[in-house]
Amino acid sequence: MRTKSTGKKKINIVTLGCSKNVYDSEVLMGQLKANGKEVVHEKQGEIVVINTCGFIDNAKEESVNTILDFVQRKEDGLVEKVFVTGCLSERYKPDLEKEIPDVDQYFGTRDLPLLLKALGADYKHELVGERLTTTPRHYAYLKISEGCDRPCSFCAIPLMRGGHKSTPIENLVKEAQNLAKKGTKELILIAQDLTYYGLDIYKKRALADLLKELVKVEGIQWIRLHYAFPSGFPEDVLDVIREEPKVCNYIDIPLQHISTDILKSMRRGTTFEKTNALLDKFREKVPGMAIRTTLICGYPGETEEQFLEMKEWVQQQRFDRLGCFTYSHEENTHAFGLVDNVPAEVKQRRVDEIMEVQSQISWELNQEKIGKQFKVLIDRKEGNYFVGRTEFDSPDVDNEVLIPAEDVYLSIGEFVDVEVESAEEFDLFGKLI
Repeated sequence: MRTKSTGKKKINIVTLGCSKNVYDSEVLMGQLKANGKEVVHEKQGEIVVINTCGFIDNAKEESVNTILDFVQRKEDGLVEKVFVTGCLSERYKPDLEKEIPDVDQYFGTRDLPLLLKALGADYKHELVGERLTTTPRHYAYLKISEGCDRPCSFCAIPLMRGGHKSTPIENLVKEAQNLAKKGTKELILIAQDLTYYGLDIYKKRALADLLKELVKVEGIQWIRLHYAFPSGFPEDVLDVIREEPKVCNYIDIPLQHISTDILKSMRRGTTFEKTNALLDKFREKVPGMAIRTTLICGYPGETEEQFLEMKEWVQQQRFDRLGCFTYSHEENTHAFGLVDNVPAEVKQRRVDEIMEVQSQISWELNQEKIGKQFKVLIDRKEGNYFVGRTEFDSPDVDNEVLIPAEDVYLSIGEFVDVEVESAEEFDLFGKLI
């Protein structure tokens, strides 16, 4: 016989997918706490809210499996209610309601007030910019816009997130100030497209203007840029990165491919020549900048020659950081009308080849750091090491610096100066100076 708990129900928020979902979960948690609700992140709770991802096949599969797992827990009497929100729910709500009817209610990406109501809470407008962060206290994501207006053929994000909508600079500065008061030292700026920021509300690309205001926030020491779009990149941003010490010499710019024919089919608005000219501009204006990118292998029609062109280009460009993914054939995207004609095993082989090249590049670049000194932000203690990052590394996706913990005690969120003594493909080992 099922037993139901009495008293205050604990609400467990489960987050899947990208950093933008993390941010949305934090906003939801902030609203719930302000309503006097007891809320936890990925811990035990009588009520469960799953914030799903619906971007590509693997993410969709993980989201569906998580929903099924919690529905089973509900059947077993371990939880009382299961709610589903986020991108998968936005994109496939009718199908989900039909296939997994035991979920109490489904909500889309723009249904926060309705979700709160279902949880017995009210949406509080005065809380805009406030949230319960789930990351370590010393760094936080700052989502500067929602949605995307780009027409990329392979991408379903506009279907799930809607059109581009920038958050006003003054709201973001206030949010940054609130985070700084709570101990945040590093802001990681995220959006579907950072470079489009401001066009809708200021009638110009205003990322540089935003950065100039954020660097004034006391307590913030690093500002990092994620998910910039190559077409129409505002070059004044490079001036700010070079001139403002708080803005990390780092940019995440997903380039997806380099073959001009593939880029045209992807509707990326750029070419082989334009992409390389932009990368040259980055390195010319900000010497030593770390560039992170992501690539897609196996896009419809990608020939072995086009793949080899991309592989050779990766070898030439020597990106500091690189991720690579197999193409996912997504319904209702422009590319869904193309024939998904690259076999899965070929897609995976191409990804593996690119990542093998990148692993060697990363090892070589890391060897060049031996004997050099870096400012490092300590993220955590793991085993016999304190683990941190340089300004050239973002949490969870980039290189880490390991410092032996035998002789020193470091505080999480502390900045220290480190000399690199040895290096592997994705780890640096160093000593305090």
